[in-house]
Amino acid sequence: MELEKLLKEHFGYESFKTGQKEVISSLLAGQHTLAMLPTGTGKSLCYQLPGLILSGHVLIISPLLSLMQDQVEQFKRFGEKRVVALNSFLTQEEKNDVLRKLNKFKFIFISPEMLKVPYILRKLSELTISLFVVDEAHCISQWGFDFRPDYSKLGDIRRKLGEPLTLALTATATKQVRRDIIQSLGIDNLRKVESTIDRPNIALMVEELTDYHEKQNRVIDLVSKLEKPGIIYFSSKKSAEQMASIIAEKGICQAMAYHGGQDQNTRVLIQQQFIHGQLDVICATSAFGMGVNKENIRFIIHYHMPMQIESYLQEIGRAGRDGKQSIAILLYSPGDEQLPIQLAMGELPADQQIDWLFSNIDKESSHMDGKHRLNNHLKELGGFNEIQWRIMEEMINDTPQVSQTELQKTIKLFVKNRLAAKINKILQMKTLVELKSCRREFILHYFDDELSDKVIPCCDQCGLQLSDYQSYSNQPIEIRAKESWMDYLGKILLKNELRE
Repeated sequence: MELEKLLKEHFGYESFKTGQKEVISSLLAGQHTLAMLPTGTGKSLCYQLPGLILSGHVLIISPLLSLMQDQVEQFKRFGEKRVVALNSFLTQEEKNDVLRKLNKFKFIFISPEMLKVPYILRKLSELTISLFVVDEAHCISQWGFDFRPDYSKLGDIRRKLGEPLTLALTATATKQVRRDIIQSLGIDNLRKVESTIDRPNIALMVEELTDYHEKQNRVIDLVSKLEKPGIIYFSSKKSAEQMASIIAEKGICQAMAYHGGQDQNTRVLIQQQFIHGQLDVICATSAFGMGVNKENIRFIIHYHMPMQIESYLQEIGRAGRDGKQSIAILLYSPGDEQLPIQLAMGELPADQQIDWLFSNIDKESSHMDGKHRLNNHLKELGGFNEIQWRIMEEMINDTPQVSQTELQKTIKLFVKNRLAAKINKILQMKTLVELKSCRREFILHYFDDELSDKVIPCCDQCGLQLSDYQSYSNQPIEIRAKESWMDYLGKILLKNELRE
Protein backbone atom coordinates (compact mmCIF):
# COMPACT_ATOMS: atom_id res chain seq x y z
CA MET A 1 0.00 0.00 0.00
CA GLU A 2 1.45 3.36 -1.07
CA LEU A 3 0.74 5.55 1.95
CA GLU A 4 2.25 8.68 0.40
CA LYS A 5 -0.13 8.35 -2.54
CA LEU A 6 -3.13 8.10 -0.18
CA LEU A 7 -1.79 11.03 1.83
CA LYS A 8 -1.65 13.20 -1.29
CA GLU A 9 -5.01 11.98 -2.60
CA HIS A 10 -7.02 12.52 0.59
CA PHE A 11 -5.19 15.33 2.39
CA GLY A 12 -3.08 17.07 -0.23
CA TYR A 13 0.22 16.61 1.65
CA GLU A 14 3.39 15.52 -0.13
CA SER A 15 5.08 13.80 2.83
CA PHE A 16 4.54 12.67 6.41
CA LYS A 17 5.72 14.53 9.48
CA THR A 18 7.75 13.03 12.32
CA GLY A 19 6.33 9.71 13.51
CA GLN A 20 3.12 9.82 11.46
CA LYS A 21 4.00 7.06 9.00
CA GLU A 22 5.32 4.76 11.74
CA VAL A 23 2.08 5.10 13.72
CA ILE A 24 -0.15 4.60 10.66
CA SER A 25 1.85 1.57 9.49
CA SER A 26 1.64 0.04 12.97
CA LEU A 27 -2.15 0.40 13.06
CA LEU A 28 -2.62 -0.97 9.54
CA ALA A 29 -0.57 -3.98 10.64
CA GLY A 30 -3.16 -4.54 13.38
CA GLN A 31 -0.97 -3.46 16.32
CA HIS A 32 -2.25 -1.52 19.31
CA THR A 33 -0.12 1.63 19.43
CA LEU A 34 0.96 4.25 21.94
CA ALA A 35 2.23 7.32 20.09
CA MET A 36 4.13 10.11 21.80
CA LEU A 37 4.77 12.73 19.14
CA PRO A 38 5.86 16.37 19.46
CA THR A 39 3.24 19.12 19.46
CA GLY A 40 2.48 20.50 16.02
CA THR A 41 3.21 17.30 14.11
CA GLY A 42 -0.37 16.51 13.13
CA LYS A 43 -1.29 13.69 15.51
CA SER A 44 -4.86 13.64 14.16
CA LEU A 45 -3.60 12.34 10.81
CA CYS A 46 -2.50 9.19 12.66
CA TYR A 47 -6.15 8.11 12.93
CA GLN A 48 -7.62 10.03 10.00
CA LEU A 49 -5.69 8.15 7.29
CA PRO A 50 -6.00 4.60 8.70
CA GLY A 51 -9.66 5.34 9.44
CA LEU A 52 -10.28 5.86 5.72
CA ILE A 53 -8.63 2.51 4.97
CA LEU A 54 -10.16 0.37 7.74
CA SER A 55 -13.67 -0.93 7.11
CA GLY A 56 -15.45 -0.14 10.39
CA HIS A 57 -16.06 2.97 12.48
CA VAL A 58 -13.45 5.10 14.23
CA LEU A 59 -14.26 6.23 17.78
CA ILE A 60 -12.17 9.16 19.03
CA ILE A 61 -12.27 10.04 22.74
CA SER A 62 -11.30 13.67 23.25
CA PRO A 63 -11.23 15.70 26.50
CA LEU A 64 -12.16 19.11 25.10
CA LEU A 65 -15.35 20.14 23.33
CA SER A 66 -13.57 22.86 21.35
CA LEU A 67 -10.95 20.37 20.18
CA MET A 68 -13.68 18.01 18.96
CA GLN A 69 -15.38 20.78 17.00
CA ASP A 70 -12.08 21.82 15.43
CA GLN A 71 -11.37 18.24 14.36
CA VAL A 72 -14.85 17.87 12.86
CA GLU A 73 -14.34 21.07 10.86
CA GLN A 74 -10.93 19.84 9.72
CA PHE A 75 -12.47 16.61 8.39
CA LYS A 76 -15.10 18.58 6.48
CA ARG A 77 -12.43 20.80 4.92
CA PHE A 78 -10.84 17.63 3.54
CA GLY A 79 -14.21 16.62 2.10
CA GLU A 80 -15.10 13.96 4.69
CA LYS A 81 -18.77 14.39 5.67
CA ARG A 82 -19.22 11.17 7.66
CA VAL A 83 -18.06 12.77 10.88
CA VAL A 84 -19.86 13.83 14.05
CA ALA A 85 -19.10 15.00 17.58
CA LEU A 86 -21.29 13.64 20.37
CA ASN A 87 -21.07 16.30 23.04
CA SER A 88 -23.04 18.90 24.98
CA PHE A 89 -22.98 21.34 22.03
CA LEU A 90 -25.81 19.24 20.54
CA THR A 91 -29.40 19.86 21.58
CA GLN A 92 -31.31 16.83 22.83
CA GLU A 93 -33.15 16.67 19.49
CA GLU A 94 -29.85 16.78 17.55
CA LYS A 95 -28.35 14.16 19.84
CA ASN A 96 -31.31 11.82 19.31
CA ASP A 97 -31.06 12.31 15.54
CA VAL A 98 -27.34 11.50 15.56
CA LEU A 99 -27.88 8.37 17.65
CA ARG A 100 -30.59 7.15 15.26
CA LYS A 101 -28.18 7.54 12.33
CA LEU A 102 -25.00 6.59 14.17
CA ASN A 103 -24.06 3.79 11.77
CA LYS A 104 -23.86 6.35 8.92
CA PHE A 105 -20.89 8.13 10.53
CA LYS A 106 -17.37 6.87 9.90
CA PHE A 107 -15.62 9.08 12.48
CA ILE A 108 -17.32 9.59 15.84
CA PHE A 109 -15.85 12.05 18.37
CA ILE A 110 -17.03 11.70 21.94
CA SER A 111 -16.15 12.95 25.41
CA PRO A 112 -15.30 10.40 28.13
CA GLU A 113 -18.19 11.77 30.20
CA MET A 114 -20.65 10.95 27.39
CA LEU A 115 -19.42 7.35 27.35
CA LYS A 116 -20.84 6.93 30.87
CA VAL A 117 -24.40 7.19 29.50
CA PRO A 118 -25.63 3.57 29.20
CA TYR A 119 -27.82 4.20 26.14
CA ILE A 120 -24.96 5.81 24.21
CA LEU A 121 -22.57 3.01 25.11
CA ARG A 122 -25.19 0.49 24.01
CA LYS A 123 -25.59 2.24 20.63
CA LEU A 124 -21.82 2.26 20.15
CA SER A 125 -21.59 -1.45 20.99
CA GLU A 126 -23.91 -2.16 18.04
CA LEU A 127 -21.27 -0.77 15.67
CA THR A 128 -18.11 -2.40 14.38
CA ILE A 129 -15.39 -0.23 15.94
CA SER A 130 -12.28 -0.73 13.82
CA LEU A 131 -10.20 1.87 15.69
CA PHE A 132 -10.52 3.11 19.28
CA VAL A 133 -8.57 6.37 19.66
CA VAL A 134 -7.67 7.98 22.97
CA ASP A 135 -6.56 11.56 22.25
CA GLU A 136 -4.59 13.43 24.95
CA ALA A 137 -4.01 10.03 26.58
CA HIS A 138 -2.00 11.52 29.47
CA CYS A 139 -5.40 12.42 30.99
CA ILE A 140 -5.68 8.71 31.92
CA SER A 141 -2.97 8.82 34.57
CA GLN A 142 -3.56 10.42 37.95
CA TRP A 143 0.07 11.53 37.68
CA GLY A 144 -0.60 13.17 34.32
CA PHE A 145 -0.79 16.95 34.42
CA ASP A 146 -4.38 17.02 33.15
CA PHE A 147 -5.88 13.99 34.92
CA ARG A 148 -9.54 13.35 34.13
CA PRO A 149 -11.25 10.72 36.33
CA ASP A 150 -13.50 9.62 33.45
CA TYR A 151 -10.42 8.85 31.35
CA SER A 152 -9.36 6.23 33.90
CA LYS A 153 -12.51 4.23 33.00
CA LEU A 154 -11.60 3.90 29.32
CA GLY A 155 -10.09 0.44 29.82
CA ASP A 156 -13.52 -0.84 30.93
CA ILE A 157 -15.24 0.98 28.04
CA ARG A 158 -12.78 -0.56 25.61
CA ARG A 159 -13.53 -4.07 26.91
CA LYS A 160 -17.29 -3.48 26.62
CA LEU A 161 -16.76 -2.50 22.98
CA GLY A 162 -14.95 -5.76 22.22
CA GLU A 163 -11.33 -4.61 22.72
CA PRO A 164 -10.93 -2.97 19.31
CA LEU A 165 -7.62 -1.91 17.76
CA THR A 166 -6.44 0.99 19.93
CA LEU A 167 -4.37 4.13 19.42
CA ALA A 168 -3.33 6.26 22.42
CA LEU A 169 -1.98 9.69 21.46
CA THR A 170 -0.07 12.21 23.57
CA ALA A 171 2.66 14.84 23.28
CA THR A 172 3.33 15.30 26.97
CA ALA A 173 3.65 12.06 28.94
CA THR A 174 6.54 11.16 31.22
CA LYS A 175 7.73 7.54 31.39
CA GLN A 176 5.56 6.88 34.46
CA VAL A 177 2.47 8.33 32.75
CA ARG A 178 3.11 6.21 29.65
CA ARG A 179 3.19 3.09 31.85
CA ASP A 180 -0.10 4.15 33.45
CA ILE A 181 -1.73 4.63 30.03
CA ILE A 182 -0.86 1.09 28.93
CA GLN A 183 -1.93 -0.47 32.24
CA SER A 184 -5.20 1.47 32.45
CA LEU A 185 -6.23 0.58 28.90
CA GLY A 186 -5.48 -3.09 29.61
CA ILE A 187 -3.32 -3.64 26.55
CA ASP A 188 -0.55 -6.25 26.76
CA ASN A 189 0.82 -6.42 23.24
CA LEU A 190 1.36 -2.76 22.29
CA ARG A 191 3.83 -1.00 20.03
CA LYS A 192 5.30 2.29 21.20
CA VAL A 193 6.18 5.01 18.70
CA GLU A 194 8.06 7.55 20.78
CA SER A 195 9.55 10.31 18.71
CA THR A 196 11.62 13.09 20.22
CA ILE A 197 9.42 15.77 21.76
CA ASP A 198 11.91 18.45 20.69
CA ARG A 199 10.84 21.26 18.37
CA PRO A 200 14.25 22.61 17.29
CA ASN A 201 12.80 25.62 15.45
CA ILE A 202 11.39 27.03 18.71
CA ALA A 203 14.00 28.95 20.70
CA LEU A 204 13.56 29.17 24.48
CA MET A 205 14.03 32.22 26.66
CA VAL A 206 13.35 33.19 30.28
CA GLU A 207 13.49 36.78 31.54
CA GLU A 208 13.43 37.66 35.23
CA LEU A 209 11.76 40.96 36.06
CA THR A 210 11.35 42.73 39.38
CA ASP A 211 7.58 43.12 39.61
CA TYR A 212 4.19 43.26 37.90
CA HIS A 213 4.69 46.75 36.42
CA GLU A 214 8.03 45.90 34.84
CA LYS A 215 6.56 42.70 33.44
CA GLN A 216 3.63 44.56 31.89
CA ASN A 217 5.96 47.10 30.27
CA ARG A 218 8.18 44.29 28.98
CA VAL A 219 5.22 42.59 27.29
CA ILE A 220 4.31 45.84 25.53
CA ASP A 221 7.93 46.24 24.39
CA LEU A 222 8.16 42.64 23.14
CA VAL A 223 4.86 42.74 21.26
CA SER A 224 5.92 46.01 19.62
CA LYS A 225 9.15 44.48 18.31
CA LEU A 226 8.58 40.78 17.73
CA GLU A 227 7.46 39.37 14.41
CA LYS A 228 3.80 38.44 14.59
CA PRO A 229 1.36 36.69 14.96
CA GLY A 230 1.75 35.54 18.53
CA ILE A 231 0.00 34.29 21.66
CA ILE A 232 0.46 35.62 25.21
CA TYR A 233 -0.62 33.16 27.90
CA PHE A 234 -2.03 34.22 31.28
CA SER A 235 -3.34 32.31 34.29
CA SER A 236 -5.88 35.07 34.93
CA LYS A 237 -8.83 36.07 32.73
CA LYS A 238 -8.65 39.64 34.07
CA SER A 239 -4.95 39.99 33.24
CA ALA A 240 -5.55 38.67 29.71
CA GLU A 241 -8.31 41.23 29.12
CA GLN A 242 -6.26 44.11 30.55
CA MET A 243 -3.24 43.34 28.40
CA ALA A 244 -5.31 42.96 25.22
CA SER A 245 -6.90 46.36 25.91
CA ILE A 246 -3.53 48.02 26.50
CA ILE A 247 -2.03 46.60 23.30
CA ALA A 248 -5.06 47.67 21.25
CA GLU A 249 -5.32 51.13 22.84
CA LYS A 250 -1.64 51.85 22.19
CA GLY A 251 -2.15 50.94 18.53
CA ILE A 252 0.62 48.34 18.64
CA CYS A 253 -1.38 45.74 16.72
CA GLN A 254 -4.77 44.05 16.54
CA ALA A 255 -5.23 42.13 19.82
CA MET A 256 -8.08 40.41 21.65
CA ALA A 257 -8.47 38.39 24.83
CA TYR A 258 -9.68 34.78 24.82
CA HIS A 259 -10.75 32.78 27.88
CA GLY A 260 -13.31 30.29 29.16
CA GLY A 261 -15.48 33.03 30.68
CA GLN A 262 -16.58 34.22 27.22
CA ASP A 263 -19.62 32.77 25.49
CA GLN A 264 -19.14 30.18 22.77
CA ASN A 265 -19.96 32.52 19.83
CA THR A 266 -17.42 35.09 21.00
CA ARG A 267 -14.69 32.45 21.34
CA VAL A 268 -15.44 31.06 17.87
CA LEU A 269 -15.27 34.56 16.37
CA ILE A 270 -11.94 35.44 18.03
CA GLN A 271 -10.40 32.11 17.07
CA GLN A 272 -11.49 32.49 13.44
CA GLN A 273 -10.23 36.08 13.26
CA PHE A 274 -6.83 34.95 14.54
CA ILE A 275 -6.63 32.01 12.14
CA HIS A 276 -7.52 34.22 9.17
CA GLY A 277 -5.03 36.97 10.06
CA GLN A 278 -7.47 39.62 11.26
CA LEU A 279 -5.90 39.54 14.73
CA ASP A 280 -2.15 39.69 15.33
CA VAL A 281 -2.04 38.74 19.00
CA ILE A 282 -4.25 36.70 21.30
CA CYS A 283 -4.06 37.28 25.07
CA ALA A 284 -5.31 33.95 26.32
CA THR A 285 -5.72 31.57 29.18
CA SER A 286 -4.93 27.90 28.61
CA ALA A 287 -8.47 27.57 27.16
CA PHE A 288 -7.00 28.75 23.82
CA GLY A 289 -4.88 26.75 21.44
CA MET A 290 -6.01 23.11 21.45
CA GLY A 291 -6.76 22.22 17.85
CA VAL A 292 -6.08 25.72 16.53
CA ASN A 293 -4.68 25.07 13.08
CA LYS A 294 -2.47 28.12 12.48
CA GLU A 295 1.00 27.34 11.19
CA ASN A 296 2.72 30.74 11.24
CA ILE A 297 2.62 31.70 14.93
CA ARG A 298 6.00 33.36 15.52
CA PHE A 299 6.06 33.86 19.28
CA ILE A 300 4.58 32.56 22.50
CA ILE A 301 4.92 34.68 25.65
CA HIS A 302 4.06 33.35 29.10
CA TYR A 303 3.06 36.23 31.35
CA HIS A 304 2.42 33.87 34.26
CA MET A 305 4.46 30.77 35.09
CA PRO A 306 2.70 27.57 33.91
CA MET A 307 1.76 24.95 36.49
CA GLN A 308 3.97 22.25 34.97
CA ILE A 309 6.51 21.56 32.25
CA GLU A 310 3.95 19.46 30.35
CA SER A 311 1.51 22.33 29.76
CA TYR A 312 4.40 24.73 29.06
CA LEU A 313 5.64 22.39 26.32
CA GLN A 314 2.16 22.02 24.90
CA GLU A 315 1.56 25.77 24.78
CA ILE A 316 4.90 26.76 23.24
CA GLY A 317 4.34 23.97 20.71
CA ARG A 318 1.67 26.09 19.06
CA ALA A 319 4.43 28.21 17.54
CA GLY A 320 6.34 27.51 14.36
CA ARG A 321 4.25 24.73 12.91
CA ASP A 322 5.37 25.86 9.47
CA GLY A 323 8.92 24.84 10.43
CA LYS A 324 10.22 28.43 10.50
CA GLN A 325 12.10 29.99 13.42
CA SER A 326 9.91 31.01 16.36
CA ILE A 327 10.51 31.96 19.97
CA ALA A 328 8.99 31.14 23.37
CA ILE A 329 9.56 33.72 26.12
CA LEU A 330 8.68 33.08 29.77
CA LEU A 331 8.54 36.17 31.98
CA TYR A 332 9.18 35.57 35.69
CA SER A 333 9.16 37.79 38.74
CA PRO A 334 9.90 36.65 42.31
CA GLY A 335 6.92 34.92 43.90
CA ASP A 336 5.25 34.00 40.60
CA GLU A 337 5.04 30.38 41.76
CA GLN A 338 2.43 31.36 44.37
CA LEU A 339 -0.33 31.79 41.75
CA PRO A 340 -0.01 28.25 40.30
CA ILE A 341 0.10 26.87 43.85
CA GLN A 342 -3.16 28.69 44.62
CA LEU A 343 -4.68 27.40 41.37
CA ALA A 344 -3.58 23.84 42.21
CA MET A 345 -5.18 24.07 45.63
CA GLY A 346 -8.35 25.50 44.06
CA GLU A 347 -8.69 22.47 41.77
CA LEU A 348 -9.00 20.12 44.73
CA PRO A 349 -11.65 19.96 47.47
CA ALA A 350 -10.45 21.16 50.88
CA ASP A 351 -10.64 18.87 53.92
CA GLN A 352 -13.38 21.11 55.35
CA GLN A 353 -15.47 20.69 52.17
CA ILE A 354 -15.01 16.91 52.27
CA ASP A 355 -16.04 16.77 55.95
CA TRP A 356 -19.07 18.98 55.28
CA LEU A 357 -20.16 16.87 52.32
CA PHE A 358 -19.99 13.60 54.22
CA SER A 359 -21.97 15.09 57.07
CA ASN A 360 -24.70 16.01 54.55
CA ILE A 361 -24.82 12.96 52.28
CA ASP A 362 -28.21 11.27 52.40
CA LYS A 363 -27.40 8.17 54.43
CA GLU A 364 -30.55 6.44 53.20
CA SER A 365 -29.45 6.53 49.54
CA SER A 366 -26.07 4.96 50.27
CA HIS A 367 -27.73 1.61 51.12
CA MET A 368 -30.20 1.29 48.25
CA ASP A 369 -28.03 -0.62 45.75
CA GLY A 370 -24.72 -1.18 47.49
CA LYS A 371 -23.27 2.08 46.21
CA HIS A 372 -22.95 5.57 47.59
CA ARG A 373 -24.92 8.26 45.78
CA LEU A 374 -24.15 11.96 45.58
CA ASN A 375 -26.90 14.52 45.04
CA ASN A 376 -26.05 17.50 42.81
CA HIS A 377 -27.82 20.04 45.01
CA LEU A 378 -24.97 19.65 47.52
CA LYS A 379 -22.49 21.09 45.01
CA GLU A 380 -23.60 24.70 45.37
CA LEU A 381 -24.27 24.42 49.09
CA GLY A 382 -20.74 23.12 49.68
CA GLY A 383 -19.08 25.72 47.44
CA PHE A 384 -17.58 23.13 45.08
CA ASN A 385 -16.32 24.24 41.66
CA GLU A 386 -16.67 22.01 38.57
CA ILE A 387 -13.31 20.26 38.96
CA GLN A 388 -13.72 19.67 42.69
CA TRP A 389 -17.23 18.29 42.19
CA ARG A 390 -16.12 15.99 39.38
CA ILE A 391 -13.54 14.43 41.72
CA MET A 392 -16.10 13.99 44.50
CA GLU A 393 -18.67 12.48 42.12
CA GLU A 394 -16.21 9.96 40.73
CA MET A 395 -14.86 8.87 44.09
CA ILE A 396 -18.22 8.68 45.87
CA ASN A 397 -20.60 7.45 43.17
CA ASP A 398 -18.24 4.83 41.70
CA THR A 399 -16.57 3.45 44.81
CA PRO A 400 -17.67 -0.06 45.91
CA GLN A 401 -19.50 0.00 49.21
CA VAL A 402 -17.25 0.82 52.14
CA SER A 403 -18.04 2.71 55.27
CA GLN A 404 -18.40 6.45 54.94
CA THR A 405 -15.48 6.87 57.34
CA GLU A 406 -13.19 4.77 55.15
CA LEU A 407 -14.34 6.50 51.96
CA GLN A 408 -13.79 9.90 53.57
CA LYS A 409 -10.21 8.90 54.49
CA THR A 410 -9.59 7.55 50.97
CA ILE A 411 -10.68 10.81 49.33
CA LYS A 412 -8.59 12.93 51.70
CA LEU A 413 -5.53 10.78 50.99
CA PHE A 414 -6.10 11.07 47.24
CA VAL A 415 -6.40 14.87 47.50
CA LYS A 416 -3.26 15.09 49.66
CA ASN A 417 -1.21 13.01 47.20
CA ARG A 418 -2.62 14.85 44.19
CA LEU A 419 -1.77 18.25 45.67
CA ALA A 420 1.77 17.09 46.55
CA ALA A 421 2.25 15.92 42.94
CA LYS A 422 0.98 19.24 41.58
CA ILE A 423 3.25 21.29 43.85
CA ASN A 424 6.20 19.11 42.86
CA LYS A 425 5.49 19.90 39.19
CA ILE A 426 5.34 23.64 40.00
CA LEU A 427 8.74 23.38 41.69
CA GLN A 428 10.13 21.57 38.63
CA MET A 429 8.84 24.44 36.49
CA LYS A 430 10.60 26.89 38.82
CA THR A 431 13.80 24.87 38.44
CA LEU A 432 13.53 25.38 34.67
CA VAL A 433 13.12 29.13 35.26
CA GLU A 434 16.20 29.35 37.51
CA LEU A 435 18.35 27.09 35.33
CA LYS A 436 21.87 28.26 34.42
CA SER A 437 22.41 25.52 31.82
CA CYS A 438 20.65 24.54 28.57
CA ARG A 439 16.88 24.76 29.00
CA ARG A 440 16.17 22.47 26.04
CA GLU A 441 18.29 19.67 27.49
CA PHE A 442 16.49 20.01 30.85
CA ILE A 443 13.04 19.66 29.23
CA LEU A 444 14.11 16.69 27.11
CA HIS A 445 15.61 14.97 30.16
CA TYR A 446 12.32 15.49 32.04
CA PHE A 447 10.58 13.36 29.36
CA ASP A 448 13.43 10.79 29.24
CA ASP A 449 14.45 12.19 25.87
CA GLU A 450 17.88 13.25 24.65
CA LEU A 451 19.25 16.03 22.47
CA SER A 452 20.65 14.22 19.45
CA ASP A 453 22.04 17.27 17.65
CA LYS A 454 22.99 20.68 18.95
CA VAL A 455 20.24 23.16 18.15
CA ILE A 456 21.20 26.66 16.97
CA PRO A 457 19.62 28.95 18.03
CA CYS A 458 18.71 27.05 21.20
CA CYS A 459 17.97 29.08 24.33
CA ASP A 460 19.08 32.13 26.28
CA GLN A 461 21.67 30.00 28.10
CA CYS A 462 23.18 28.98 24.77
CA GLY A 463 23.72 32.39 23.16
CA LEU A 464 20.24 33.14 21.81
CA GLN A 465 19.86 36.60 20.25
CA LEU A 466 16.38 38.07 20.74
CA SER A 467 16.98 40.54 17.90
CA ASP A 468 16.81 37.64 15.42
CA TYR A 469 13.07 37.38 16.10
CA GLN A 470 12.18 41.04 15.74
CA SER A 471 10.20 42.49 12.88
CA TYR A 472 11.90 45.39 11.14
CA SER A 473 8.88 46.46 9.13
CA ASN A 474 8.34 50.20 9.46
CA GLN A 475 4.95 50.10 7.81
CA PRO A 476 2.15 51.62 9.89
CA ILE A 477 -0.32 49.22 11.46
CA GLU A 478 -3.27 48.58 9.21
CA ILE A 479 -6.45 49.63 10.94
CA ARG A 480 -9.06 47.17 9.78
CA ALA A 481 -12.67 48.16 9.46
CA LYS A 482 -14.63 46.96 12.44
CA GLU A 483 -17.30 44.48 11.54
CA SER A 484 -20.17 43.33 13.69
CA TRP A 485 -19.21 40.03 15.27
CA MET A 486 -22.69 38.73 14.43
CA ASP A 487 -22.13 39.53 10.73
CA TYR A 488 -18.67 37.98 10.76
CA LEU A 489 -19.83 34.84 12.54
CA GLY A 490 -22.73 34.58 10.11
CA LYS A 491 -20.27 34.53 7.19
CA ILE A 492 -18.26 31.75 8.84
CA LEU A 493 -21.36 29.64 9.45
CA LEU A 494 -22.59 30.26 5.90
CA LYS A 495 -19.27 29.04 4.50
CA ASN A 496 -19.54 25.90 6.62
CA GLU A 497 -23.09 25.27 5.38
CA LEU A 498 -21.98 25.66 1.75
CA ARG A 499 -19.16 23.16 2.32
CA GLU A 500 -21.66 20.67 3.65
